Amino acid sequence: MKTSFKITLLLFLALFIFQSCEDMDDVAPPPSLEVNDFIWKGLNLYYLWQADVPNLADKRFANQTDLNTFLKGYNKPEDLFDALRVDKTIDRFSWIVSDYLELEGMLQGTTKNDGVDFGLYRKSSSSDEIFGWVRYIIPNSDAATKDIKRGAIFYGVNGTKLTVGNYQTLLINAESYTLNLADFDNGQITPNGKSVSLTKTELAENPILVNTVIESGSHKIGYLMYNGFYPNYDTQLNDAFGTLKTQGVTDLVLDLRYNSGGSVQTATRLASMITGQFTDKVFSKQRWNDKINAYFESEDPEALKNLFTNKVGTDPLNSLNLTKIYILTTKSTASASELVINGLKPYIDVVQIGDITTGKNVGSITIYDSPTFGKENRNPNHRYAMQPLVLKIVNAVDFGDYYNGLTPTYALKENLANLGILGTTSDPLLSTAIGKIIGTAKMIKKSSGKSYPYFKDAKSVIGQDQMYVEKVPAGLLKSLE
Repeated sequence: MKTSFKITLLLFLALFIFQSCEDMDDVAPPPSLEVNDFIWKGLNLYYLWQADVPNLADKRFANQTDLNTFLKGYNKPEDLFDALRVDKTIDRFSWIVSDYLELEGMLQGTTKNDGVDFGLYRKSSSSDEIFGWVRYIIPNSDAATKDIKRGAIFYGVNGTKLTVGNYQTLLINAESYTLNLADFDNGQITPNGKSVSLTKTELAENPILVNTVIESGSHKIGYLMYNGFYPNYDTQLNDAFGTLKTQGVTDLVLDLRYNSGGSVQTATRLASMITGQFTDKVFSKQRWNDKINAYFESEDPEALKNLFTNKVGTDPLNSLNLTKIYILTTKSTASASELVINGLKPYIDVVQIGDITTGKNVGSITIYDSPTFGKENRNPNHRYAMQPLVLKIVNAVDFGDYYNGLTPTYALKENLANLGILGTTSDPLLSTAIGKIIGTAKMIKKSSGKSYPYFKDAKSVIGQDQMYVEKVPAGLLKSLE
């Protein structure tokens, strides 16, 4: 980024901050209000719905003293953060953390984890009782050493039945616990007296769970189960595509059913690996709040575009040059996963198989308490950071209205009575994709059995259902050198 442009950008941002509240930057808030002050100023500048929140208005407070008076009304930073958001039915995904080290790790796929990736369902639409089922086991985890596998059902923790009100304390906040298991009998969750004890450790999850090739007739069908857009693993993702390319795959089934999202840059790279013939064309476009967006549209509109690429860093991409792809989805498929689907649609034929996706067409950034809201020169007195929604993403033809999810081409919900083995034709979703590829309708297996209302999953309950921009256009989140 050119020095002259950085200076212009800094002046522009400073102008907005000064306009927001006269003399605010000349008077430091008292130590007791440092976190609250950072929250208000960060959201005032970046929040996607800033113009719709009266208490975030640029002229809401005449000076720092007036702002301080307002901030004193909130004893907990989390309460202030929630009070400054729009209606939760509009903003479902903004959040704040008290330790940005945990947040940074989570966005790269590192969490305190026992290795059980699970889905949670209500027993009925009117019931507060919930149960969980194991979607897959993360390799090299505690669960990988225990007698528990895909399809296992649990109804309780430490002898207490799971409910909407207690699952967070029992299942998420605990460092170790015992899962009480059950059988799935004709649609009923029946305790079977078995249990498994698990302990969480610091676990880095490689999002590439399965990468294989299935041959059927003249087709070499690549199957890739990819469970998180974690930038640390982009090289491994490129290597996985290199393996598929070397084996001469003719078709690709991309399994995003348990992928709740992550990095926009990684999503762009994945889409470029699938294709390869659209380098430098628009994959997606970002739309920020009015005051930031207006500036970039005037001064640097190209910065708001995410372009198909042919590199990961300096390494060339292993691209398959496909004109058609089959993508498996569930209700847990969210954010960056949906971006891949929506971003590819203007260019190639996308066949979506499974369930309707989450419907997350908005992205976030990590905002720190620092002069530029970036990592440099962070306030040493605390570790609070925010992950607010700051932008909406549309594809090359300006479509991005999928708040209610992306509807599959072929609807097929997972059936707890018939899950199959991931990466094999025993899996109904993969079997359906293969049937569509080779033209044998008999391979399509319809959902059967009782259907339960989806509640949460392992990634969404800890905030991994994010779509985020790592490097904000034109250096907004880094030190302006």
